[in-house]
Amino acid sequence: MLHKTASLVRRLILAAGLLCLCGGALANDLHEIRERGVLRHLGVPYANFVTGSGDGLDVEIVQLFAKHLGVRYEFVPSTWETIFGDLTGKEIRFKPTVQEVGRRQIRGDMIANGMTILPPRLKVVDFSDPTFPSAVWLLARPDNPAQPIKPSGDKEQDIRATKAALRLGTTFVMDNSCLDPTLYDLDNKGLKLKRFTGSTNLNDIVPAMLKHESDMTLLDVPDVMIALELWPGKIKVIGPISEEQRMAAAFRKDSPELREAFNQFLAGIKKDGTYMKLVKKYFRVAPRYLPEFFRDIPGGKATK
Repeated sequence: MLHKTASLVRRLILAAGLLCLCGGALANDLHEIRERGVLRHLGVPYANFVTGSGDGLDVEIVQLFAKHLGVRYEFVPSTWETIFGDLTGKEIRFKPTVQEVGRRQIRGDMIANGMTILPPRLKVVDFSDPTFPSAVWLLARPDNPAQPIKPSGDKEQDIRATKAALRLGTTFVMDNSCLDPTLYDLDNKGLKLKRFTGSTNLNDIVPAMLKHESDMTLLDVPDVMIALELWPGKIKVIGPISEEQRMAAAFRKDSPELREAFNQFLAGIKKDGTYMKLVKKYFRVAPRYLPEFFRDIPGGKATK
């Protein structure tokens, strides 16, 4: 009798565990979110996408999306190391190859913090339609001998010229981010690349460079725009390291309805002018730096 009771208890515990796993796996698609009544926005403070003060371009977009869905908005702070696991419930390792190395609790329904669409990330999540343009540029302090390139009109030629300047000093890079040197064929080229390990926050790279911890740094354009305003005259843009990139919101691969709802919502706010009002609030010079992305969006043409 005791044996049968113990066996029944084990089966009940196993069944409960499976239900919990299934519930965690399914709790992020659209109808479950509406039933729950809250949209959980995972984010890391970065540039003006998530400022850390309760606002930012992506914060306001997701707040409007939650209102559009008729649910409450909730911001869930995360870190660059844990954010994919917080979304997917899987511990992910990106190097040497993308692989699942463990399980963790699902904490959010979508990621939106100026995340660049990169090939390794596409294996882990599905991205929305683009929310913002980007690219990776090379920055230096004014005392560095590297000089800004003269744009040739040929992006590949400009990238080659910029990469040549990398030989004129030590350059900050960051693994598993848009500043990962492997994305731009920079590793094992005899360059003085220095992994930035002071933090996982891209916002901290320029201050470290200004403290002479490196001579130059790779940096994505949204951060460059903010850096030029924060430290006028203290940094110079050498040129592009990458072609133009795209940023987007990230969703679990089993949340297609939520992703599609966001894409429809995003198209709507681009069409009615709401999107560009937010862009000009947080990145007012973006249409001038990356005009191709904004050209066909109402209100998106660069003004002199």
